[in-house]
Amino acid sequence: MDNYVGEIRVFAGNFAPEGWAFCNGSLVSISENPALFQLVGTTYGGDGQTTFALPNLQSRVVVGQGVAATGTNYPMGMSAGVESVTLTTLNMATHAHPVSSSISAMNGGTPANTPDNNQFGSNGTSEYASPSGGANATLAPGSVTGQTTPVGSSAPHLNIQPVLATSYIIALYGIYPSQQ
Repeated sequence: MDNYVGEIRVFAGNFAPEGWAFCNGSLVSISENPALFQLVGTTYGGDGQTTFALPNLQSRVVVGQGVAATGTNYPMGMSAGVESVTLTTLNMATHAHPVSSSISAMNGGTPANTPDNNQFGSNGTSEYASPSGGANATLAPGSVTGQTTPVGSSAPHLNIQPVLATSYIIALYGIYPSQQ
């Protein structure tokens, strides 16, 4: 099977076959690869005078060039994405952490299952703040505790889909593709 100059293939070997090179972003000589330079130019790098770069598909997933259904434009040679991300509270979805708590009730030193007509507290002391009179006194600070703030170590986490590592190779020589 004949290949086209610039054709990229997945290759399971640990070497690039003769006439092919790894797609690893390396710079190659224009004078030694004029046909390939005509096809890719400096899309992937290089100075365009003496060198040009091969595509770098190391640790990358290929996406077709053009406008995606989401409206994102992927021009030829665009590289995007990151392998790890540190989430912060600014990029987390709005959410709440429910507080789980319990308050003990006492009635004359006897534990009770309900605070109705009883005194809050397990040691016989009041769990209320200094009331200003009336039935609407507030609980004392520390009467109810719980964790309501985000938790985590702020360490990056992997952000890649499941992968299988192989090599991408590009044809340096072959049939020059004709345009239709």
